[in-house]
Amino acid sequence: MLKRIFLISFFYVLSFWIKAQQISGFSNETASMQKQLEQKFDAQLSASNIGETIKLLSSKPHHVGSVGGKEVADIVLKRFKSWGWDAKLVSYQILFPTPKTRTLEIVGGFRASLKEPALKEDATSHQTDQLPTYNCWSADGNVTAELVFVNYGLPEDYETLEKYGIDVKGKIVIAKYGRSWRGIKPKVAQEKGAVGCIIYSDPKDDGYIAGDVYPKGAYKNEFGVQRGSVMDMPVYPGDPLTPFVGATENAKRIDRKDALNLLKIPVIPISYSDAKPFLQSLEGAAAPSEWAGALPITYHMGPSKTLVHLQLEFNWETKTASNVIAKITGSLYPDQWIIRGNHHDAWVNGANDPISGLAALMEEAKAIGTLVKEGWQPKRTLIYCAWDAEEPGLIGSTEWVEENKLELQEKVVVYINSDGNGRGFLHAAGSHALENTVSEVSKDIKDPQTGVTIFERSIARSSALASNTKTKKEIFSQKTLRIGALGSGSDYSPFIQHACISSLDIGYTGENEGGEYHSIYDSYDHYSRFKDPKFEYGRALSQTAGHIALRIAQADYLPFDFKSLHKTVQEYVTELTSFCDQMRENTLIENELITKKVYELATDPTKKLQYPKTKTEVPYLDFSPIQNALNTLYAVANKLSEQRSSFSPQKIEEINAIIYKSEQQLLLENGLPRRSWYKHSLYAPGFYTGYGVKTLPGIREALEQRNWKEAQEQITAATQSINKLSNFLEKLL
Repeated sequence: MLKRIFLISFFYVLSFWIKAQQISGFSNETASMQKQLEQKFDAQLSASNIGETIKLLSSKPHHVGSVGGKEVADIVLKRFKSWGWDAKLVSYQILFPTPKTRTLEIVGGFRASLKEPALKEDATSHQTDQLPTYNCWSADGNVTAELVFVNYGLPEDYETLEKYGIDVKGKIVIAKYGRSWRGIKPKVAQEKGAVGCIIYSDPKDDGYIAGDVYPKGAYKNEFGVQRGSVMDMPVYPGDPLTPFVGATENAKRIDRKDALNLLKIPVIPISYSDAKPFLQSLEGAAAPSEWAGALPITYHMGPSKTLVHLQLEFNWETKTASNVIAKITGSLYPDQWIIRGNHHDAWVNGANDPISGLAALMEEAKAIGTLVKEGWQPKRTLIYCAWDAEEPGLIGSTEWVEENKLELQEKVVVYINSDGNGRGFLHAAGSHALENTVSEVSKDIKDPQTGVTIFERSIARSSALASNTKTKKEIFSQKTLRIGALGSGSDYSPFIQHACISSLDIGYTGENEGGEYHSIYDSYDHYSRFKDPKFEYGRALSQTAGHIALRIAQADYLPFDFKSLHKTVQEYVTELTSFCDQMRENTLIENELITKKVYELATDPTKKLQYPKTKTEVPYLDFSPIQNALNTLYAVANKLSEQRSSFSPQKIEEINAIIYKSEQQLLLENGLPRRSWYKHSLYAPGFYTGYGVKTLPGIREALEQRNWKEAQEQITAATQSINKLSNFLEKLL
């Protein structure tokens, strides 16, 4: 009896062990070898070494084209070479404006300091070669006008102003950071006729309301300013003068006035200390309660009782942007590439953004180099990249992708991106055919603080944030970690949204709050106190991104799972059909109320005859073509999954040679309406959200703009891309 119990227990443990060894893309035998490889890789990773790299690379300002920027690129290059990588610099000649004149004042009164003071608690905050506070890609301008408060500067905020009878035409606007990417604020202001834009960080969103301010705490102090690009990246990122082509020395360049992604009005960021006098100058109606910030004033919408003067002038110079490109050639499949990237340039010292992510990437590269020196060789080629000029507009990566687009589309299996990193929970987003791979990796890596897996911690957090018991139970029953969709804001954008190459963005966040973003206080002192003091989440990032890269590099069959992709796109379509139904219902209700209001105005001679207009009714839109296309994709994805285990090694090799091009089947040849650089039918940054993603963007944004004809056309375009993917997969069977 005891023997029987022992045997049952043994086989239970054995079956569990075998199950635990299984990894998508591997047999049981090769899965065991892969686990051993990952253990050797992990043994080479050092949190303290990551901390030392962060301290070194953030010791000086290193924006694109600066002396410090060149030094950082050279250090990264030298280290890659010392670890055995075939590394080189690939440079581009790009436009990069820096400020020459900055003036913001109330005429006859207060003048903004436009400066962040040095702190004795922050060793690098005194450096003289730091870029001043400014918004890159602002237009030159010298304007004097009344001021209007526009809340977060979103289209709906201007609708509120219109209800109060406030017009911003010919005015300067002041907007709060938040709720959208910064470049959307001057973009909308310009569209509404404003002649200038000021952006400030309100302490309600980014300051003392959240906690103690720096240097006592992590949050933005009264003098902190968020620098940043205001390029209209939803039109196209990269060097503004070389759209669609790499900015090589001899590239054909357009005139700056013809660049569609550049502003025509001046824009400047300021601190909440500088913002207060400008907000106090505003008159008119008190702002709605939801507009009010946390400064000790009454927020008015304006216009101001005094004039505001804004003068900006820039040095529009050509700078050299240098990417570090390092390669270890694959032993079996040298023309199948796994690319890993993180940028190296910063607005100032950039300990968090981007050095925390770059240091983790470099630790991965060092560990891989050690494995190679010990005799291991990847099956597929590994390419590790440190991008330059990400901050001004994803320029280094975009120019490289544009220059090498055809080759990359032929060879790149996946691009894996990271950026800033800190304590907290795994953030993962990207191509949903790779969702299972990310999920499996998350179950194998321990969270540094809790000791549970990062999968378990992510599930626990999602459950804690759930609004009801039913949702909590559904989350706890999840066997797969769901990943998000990619908008914009980092170097994955040219890969996935222009070249339609499968991509992932990986990082840790959620317990690394702070107000240092793009300020002089994004320093080693701030990072080591508040972001990741033990640098253990830097090591966790190295493990996570490194394991994903190694698994795809070593896989027997490439682990693309189109059932996950189908499930996600099905959810997007369901969202859109529900959105249509809700729009239709809301329009009927709104029009009924407007009709009633018009009647009251028409029958009451004491009231002004300002008749509000009814909205066009939401017509029937035919989603059946895309729903049918998804049914076909579901059938093909299931068939491929079921038959994969019976494929011969030769068949698997044939499939591996082309299956990674599946993402390219979702490419829209003509791109999205009014922004043809963006080619992906499933993911894009929103035209009025910037970083924020719009899924099935052609359809969704047409609906939001109430362009019914275009919405139906985009349903057809998305349907064709999904059918193209199904046909591509069918040929693999």
